[in-house]
Amino acid sequence: MLLGLAIPDAAGIPVSVLVANVLGAFLLGVLTARLPAAVLRLFLGTGILGGFTTYSSFMVGTAELWVTQPLLAAGYALGSLALGIVAAAVGLHLFRREPGVAR
Repeated sequence: MLLGLAIPDAAGIPVSVLVANVLGAFLLGVLTARLPAAVLRLFLGTGILGGFTTYSSFMVGTAELWVTQPLLAAGYALGSLALGIVAAAVGLHLFRREPGVAR
């Protein structure tokens, strides 16, 4: 992953995977809020952002970290999920169209 070259791991934590997944969750929130066409949302969300985010790398990184540092691995996994949920919620909130309100 090219992002891994720009953002090195810190203390065994795959930071680049975390960044890619949180950014992908935010962008999915934005797509959900802004795109009225379900087909386009599915294509961009599942297709493009599905390729951008790295669930399998997240799982492998967590499993590898678990072998040597299980508490850190659990924190990484739970933190990744929490940050992803917050990022998606922020994307939805910031870009949601309200009826009759121009942004």
